[in-house]
Parts: sequence; C-alpha cells; structure tokens
Amino acid sequence: MTMIPAFPMESRFLRACARRKVDTVPVWFMRQAGRYLPGYRALRAKHSILEIAKTPELACEATLEPIRKFPLDAAIIFADILLPLEAMGLRVRFSPAPEIDRPIRGPSDLKRLASRPEADSLFFVGEAIRLVRRELDGKVPLIGFAGAPFTLASYMIEGGPSRDFLRTKALMRESPGAWRSLLDRIVRVTLSYLRMQKASGAQAIQLFDSWAGALSPEDYRRHILPATKRLFSGLKGLGAPLIYFGSGASGFLEDFARAGSDVVGVDWRIDIAEAFRRLPGKAVQGNLDPALLLAPAPVLKKAARQILRQASGRRGFVFNLGHGILPQTPPDNVRRLAEWVHQYGGGRRK
Repeated sequence: MTMIPAFPMESRFLRACARRKVDTVPVWFMRQAGRYLPGYRALRAKHSILEIAKTPELACEATLEPIRKFPLDAAIIFADILLPLEAMGLRVRFSPAPEIDRPIRGPSDLKRLASRPEADSLFFVGEAIRLVRRELDGKVPLIGFAGAPFTLASYMIEGGPSRDFLRTKALMRESPGAWRSLLDRIVRVTLSYLRMQKASGAQAIQLFDSWAGALSPEDYRRHILPATKRLFSGLKGLGAPLIYFGSGASGFLEDFARAGSDVVGVDWRIDIAEAFRRLPGKAVQGNLDPALLLAPAPVLKKAARQILRQASGRRGFVFNLGHGILPQTPPDNVRRLAEWVHQYGGGRRK
C-alpha cells in the first residue's frame, strides 16, 4: 500500500487556520481549478463536470493545475457540492447550469429519498484525494469540502439555482417537521462524506453555504443554525481545521460563527477589519471581490494591499476571494495576486 506523505505542520495555511504565527499571509482561491485555466478548459472539452469529478485521475489533474502554475498555499479537491444529492437518491445533471430531476416540492416527496443515504457511493472523491496527496508530496495541504445543509436543501427543493428561493422558504416555514427531516438527512450523509474525505487525506475541511445570504438573521438562527452546528460538532476531533464560508452572511455573522468552525470565510460585503472585530477567537478567510481579478494590475494591487493592511498584525488571516474565480479571469492576474499577497503580507513593502 502506498503511503500518503505526511504534511509538515509548518504549512503557513494550517498555521493561520490555527491562529498561529506565519512568515507571510497564506493565499488560495475558491474555484481556483476552473474555466479560466487552459488545462481545465481542455478537460471540459472532452468530459462533463460530473465525469471529471467521478474520475479520480481527472479530478487529480484539475486539482493540481493551479498548484503547478501559481504560488498558492493550499489545494482544494476538485469535486462538486451536489455530489451528495446522488447518495440521497436524486439525479443531478448540468445543462450547463445544475439541474435536479424531480426536486423535493413537499413533505410527501421526502419518501423518494434514500432511506439510508450511502456516502460510500462517493468513494471516487476519496480516491482522488489520495492521488492528489501523493502528487503534492507535502508541497501544500489539501482541502476537502462539501455544501452546507441550507445550500444543499435549496438545490434539492428549487431544482437548480434560484433568485428568490420561494419554494425553499415555503417548505422551511410552512412544514417545519419536513424541513427538519430533510436537513437531518443532509447532515447525516454530509458528515459521513466529510469524514471519508479526512480519512482519505484531506487536511482541512470547508463547508460552502453559498446561498446563506438569501436568509434573514431570524430564519438562519431558527431553521439553519441547529443543523449546521450538529454537522460541525460531528467533525470536531478529526484533527483538521474547519472552515465555514457563506456568501452574503455579514448581516448575521456572529450567528454564522456560532455554527462551530475554526475559520469563517467572508465575502467582499464586509471589511476584513470589521470581520475580525465581530469574530473574536476565529480565524478569518477572505475577501477580495472576484471581479477585481479582471481589473488592471494597479487597481488589483491597490485592492489587495488594502485588505492586507486591514488584517495587518492579526493572527489567523487567510487571503482568498469573496467567492469563486470568474471564468473570464486572466491567469496572469491570479499569479500576480498570489505573489503580491506573499510580498506585502510578509511585511515587504517594495
């Protein structure tokens, strides 16, 4: 059996997640393996997103391309947040946006879900993680991930992306028993899925609540927080930092942080200095607007330096975007930004 290389705990990314001293600010980017990269576009010309995610060798190649090209401090496994839906008995397809066949539209539809969701059916993600760890050979740590309960439930109910989440909010408020039952199923399969990722070699775990901003603070506290807390509680003790990212969650950031992660990812709708003030005891990840990666170099550099100045002197900062890299992004800007973060985040002002 091939041994997975042990990762040195001197990783600046893992040290920052633990709020320990680092030599410079670590940087990685959400959706850093994506359509802005020529190698990924070549893969997509031959394979669908699901084919890449379900073929360990292809997922490994997609994961590694940005690490080979840019001075990043962490890799994130190539997968899709919707994969656990298939373990619950739903069919996912992309055309090109994600679509869920026969979505959940009422309490009676819960009977169609698998009575015992099997995260083991997602074994290919674990195999991809093992391949990536061997290829990385200790260069940078590897992040595993999953979708958060609210975001996955919304996909299952809406059948795809939504602007207003009317069906999701209706089920949540009008059928609280069915809503709790649905989130319980999501928590069980996601917990098993993420434990498998950690056992396969993931060294940090991120939970994506991409649609949390659709919620009011009261809705989040009453209908979402209990399930998310159970999920994070079940991941404690794995020996991996837990990161919780939510788009548009600054209106209830303190409640968001109560879910139990070690690191809170924030978007560009809040200043980093303000995020640190409102998140005592937490590491903070964020938060450049992805659109700025399409800006001229002086504009991008100024925006990056502003964020780094706000975080200056604080332990526990990981530079990232406030959402994923956009497909139109010039790869050279990704490289420049990573280099500037290391330069200015380490105190070098030239």
